[in-house]
Amino acid sequence: MMNKSNKVGARRVFKDPVLFLAFGFGSGLVPRAPGTAGTAAAIPLYLWFSQYSLTIYLVLVFLVSITGVWICQQASARLGAHDHPGIVWDEFAGFLVTMIPASASWIWVVAGFVLFRVFDIWKPWPISWADRELKGGLGIMLDDLLAGGIAAVILFIVIGLVG
Repeated sequence: MMNKSNKVGARRVFKDPVLFLAFGFGSGLVPRAPGTAGTAAAIPLYLWFSQYSLTIYLVLVFLVSITGVWICQQASARLGAHDHPGIVWDEFAGFLVTMIPASASWIWVVAGFVLFRVFDIWKPWPISWADRELKGGLGIMLDDLLAGGIAAVILFIVIGLVG
């Protein structure tokens, strides 16, 4: 739960390009479940990226992830809080990782969304370890990338089973 000291105003987010990206183009400003809102806001980015070949998609996901370490580190420093709830760039990256094995059909987008959110919230090992032990931009990003990786493996298996 966010207290008043953690609250960040929309004006600040929309004026600062780093916070604007870290807050998922503003989606992290929602008062309840900003991670879920951030994941939902990542869907159009996924649909755009999914139009490219797998190689280009993977390069784009890599760039989103690598720049995300810097973005999240900078946003965290500017806000004076490690992994502020409004920082959702990590959800963007994690969802994009989840969707690596999937096509852009709505059934797989919904399945990927649910799987990613389950693992991001539940945080089984090694996700919980990364969330607890790593700090800075890498710490903010890595637990979501791991959640996305686990969700991607399950999504890959399900896609293989149903064709």
